Amino acid sequence: MPPEGPPKLPAAPLRLIVDHDALAANWHTLDRLSGTARAGAAVKANGYGLGARAAVRTLGNAGCRDFFVAHWQEAEALLDLVDPASISVLHGPATSDEARWAKAAGVRPALNSLDQVARWQSVGGGPCDIMVDTGINRLGLALSDLSDPAIAALDIDIAMSHLACADEDNPRNAVQMARWREACGVLQPRRASLANSAGIALGAAYHGDLTRPGLALYGGIPRAEFENEIAQVARIETMVLQVREIAAGEGVGYNATFTAPHPLRIGTVALGYADGFLRAWSDCGMLRSNGSPLPVIGRVSMDMSGIDLSAAPEVREGDWVEVDYALPAAAQASGLSQYELLTILGQRFSR
Repeated sequence: MPPEGPPKLPAAPLRLIVDHDALAANWHTLDRLSGTARAGAAVKANGYGLGARAAVRTLGNAGCRDFFVAHWQEAEALLDLVDPASISVLHGPATSDEARWAKAAGVRPALNSLDQVARWQSVGGGPCDIMVDTGINRLGLALSDLSDPAIAALDIDIAMSHLACADEDNPRNAVQMARWREACGVLQPRRASLANSAGIALGAAYHGDLTRPGLALYGGIPRAEFENEIAQVARIETMVLQVREIAAGEGVGYNATFTAPHPLRIGTVALGYADGFLRAWSDCGMLRSNGSPLPVIGRVSMDMSGIDLSAAPEVREGDWVEVDYALPAAAQASGLSQYELLTILGQRFSR
């Protein structure tokens, strides 16, 4: 018999399962809810932690034609998948080298200051976007900057701003919308964009020509209006590493934050804070086996967490269990934001 080759590397004991049908359906939903505007897609932070390249393929096949990233490296990773001119880089060129790279790559920089405007023009300019600060006080040109002669010379595709309080019924939303409309009147861009995921629910006055959903694409529910509209996209499964019986009074995990009230059958799973399952889940997270609840017990550690197997006596070492990770409920249970729950997921998951 021929000699066998080296053993195949075992699969990771963690799975991040991305439902691309749900991702596409969410884009179609948000595009519909955007009314006469077209929905783009924020795919920054590696597609909100779920894989930007795969997300862009799915969204492009669904009909999305505008993609928003934060960094040049995020744009470079997508150049072979879409028309570079469909990519907007939100942070803009902080240096002349960045401006030159954007020009050569053919992506659109979002210009956030008069200095960035000057850098873009110094490399020859071309189609760009403008971010106007209408009240969030992060990035963006001030309204008073828009009359600068350098602005008039730009080839502006999208004039955009970003809402600070779209997930709330807050009077600041209307103030920002009015300032954005004023800015668009000055800039005369080809397209105007204000609404993020939550902003889409605020109505047509916030939509402009293009909306920029992010969180809701990936299963987040930023406002109650989306509760029956948006599908869960990300699911997590982990392997049971060990099963044991402990006596009443025994502690579980660091500092014995959980003490067994009676004899218990418990498991240790391959999931910890190095994977993005933070200590916030200690003594409050929930896993399941065929629907049976498996509460997290004790303190989450770097690579492992403890679970109570009382409701699933059939679970053995090597079995897979699922983490409750529907974003709204998970955020309420953990105290983390829905954005954090996605973007902190680590690299040890098989995807």
